[in-house]
Amino acid sequence: MTARAVTEATFEQEVLKNDKPVVVDFWAEWCGPCRAVSPILDQIATEHSDRLDIVKLNVDDYPQLAMKYQITAIPAFKVFQAGEVVKTVIGAKPKPALEADLAAYIS
Repeated sequence: MTARAVTEATFEQEVLKNDKPVVVDFWAEWCGPCRAVSPILDQIATEHSDRLDIVKLNVDDYPQLAMKYQITAIPAFKVFQAGEVVKTVIGAKPKPALEADLAAYIS
């Protein structure tokens, strides 16, 4: 199980209408820290797939969604629950720090 890509067309179904909490990874191809944190997100997605979905949104491909959710720095992670943003995490972090940020949704 890895973090899957979402598009503007699939965002509502995959994120806003999802029964589980969803972490959206706002990232870009040229962003080194985004690439560094990607395998960590894949691990978390695999280990906690029963409780949490993790998706990736390329801000270069979908700038209007990035603007809507006020993404000013990447990587940025927003946790959505019942269609609402309930948590924002900015910046690449090691796995233990990311898991601590997401503890409310994965434990």
